[in-house]
Amino acid sequence: MRAALQLADARDAGPLKAEAIAQAQDIPHKFLEGILNDMRRGGLVQSRRGGNGGYRLARPAEAISIADVIRVVDGPLVSVRGVRPPELSYTGPARSLLPLWIALRANVREILDGVTLADVATAELPPQVAELTENPESWTNP
Repeated sequence: MRAALQLADARDAGPLKAEAIAQAQDIPHKFLEGILNDMRRGGLVQSRRGGNGGYRLARPAEAISIADVIRVVDGPLVSVRGVRPPELSYTGPARSLLPLWIALRANVREILDGVTLADVATAELPPQVAELTENPESWTNP
């Protein structure tokens, strides 16, 4: 995510070299290369070789959601033991777990699909996200 945000912040500066992204975000270079390759294969970034080469976002930061990045790099937003909720089934007193997982997934999607790289890079989170952070309990672990 930090690499994508670094690219969003530098969109007008031209392509960024992986080394520059790694240094700016304190990400191990080899690890970053794997992530950038995932994002390239997922259509989120473009790469160009050569002296003036590097990486840049494949589309405007306003058109790439946080969910897009997570899905490309990590897979589904919500899973249970690696299985997507619609593929699960429960019986007996556990049967209402499935609608619970579906509701959780819907809420995660609502937040992460509704926030773009541009929103985060410019520190202008949507009001519904900012509102959730105003509750002090949101900042503590139970």
